[in-house]
Amino acid sequence: MEIVLRNNLILITTEFDTLNAPWMREFLHHHTRGMLFLPKAVLVFRNETLTQVREEFLSQLSQHHAAKHDFSHEFFLRSMLKYGNQPIKIELNKLQEPQNIKVNLYAYDKDTVLITLERPNSWVINYLRSQLEVYVERGTDVSLVVDVSDYRAKARLERALNKRHILHYQINYTYDNHFISKLYSDFASYSFGNLFEEDEDREMGYFYTILECPIGASQDALRKSYKKLAKAYHPDKIEHESPYMIKHYTQKFQLLQEAYSALRAS
Repeated sequence: MEIVLRNNLILITTEFDTLNAPWMREFLHHHTRGMLFLPKAVLVFRNETLTQVREEFLSQLSQHHAAKHDFSHEFFLRSMLKYGNQPIKIELNKLQEPQNIKVNLYAYDKDTVLITLERPNSWVINYLRSQLEVYVERGTDVSLVVDVSDYRAKARLERALNKRHILHYQINYTYDNHFISKLYSDFASYSFGNLFEEDEDREMGYFYTILECPIGASQDALRKSYKKLAKAYHPDKIEHESPYMIKHYTQKFQLLQEAYSALRAS
């Protein structure tokens, strides 16, 4: 382990076994909401309500480090406590082969998604919680149920799924053929037995739903919602960093264009 005290952070370089030590895991568990997950690292920001937890962690860290290097624990601790307002970055010192973690996605409907891990992994589940906590309805050590009933929640989910490498884990997301159609459209709510019925009101109601506007919304409200959603779901946004999501964004973007064109002309 190496600890470097910089002007803007405390940098801890260590192996993955130390990252999984009980005192290290407890500290990181407390800071899940204020933690940034990175490839090979986590960045923990200062939390006013967790000052005591931070000081206890720095004390344990100092003892661990001093025992490894045979120097005064108290002197080093005093030095670290002077950096009480700075973030703490914990970085893995070995480039290990990423461990593949399979995560399954299931859409109950367009408003609710179930995220399930094959086996418990606190690092991956904490990453997902840190990204989606505002929208998590309930969860266990292997699953989360997420409310994605508005475009902001869906956009947050997509951003979370776009990051597939955290620490030394490579996350592989899987989902069935119905996941996208349930999540991004309301087609599933219509019976194919009614395809031959002329029901213009139903179709218009569907278009309002696509644009996330109440039926009868003004042209100005439709235009504002369309611009906001089109910006959020434009395929060009993820062309380079997340090419595997282009198909999903394209489908949603085309639905938005169809709905806006139909309602603007009505």
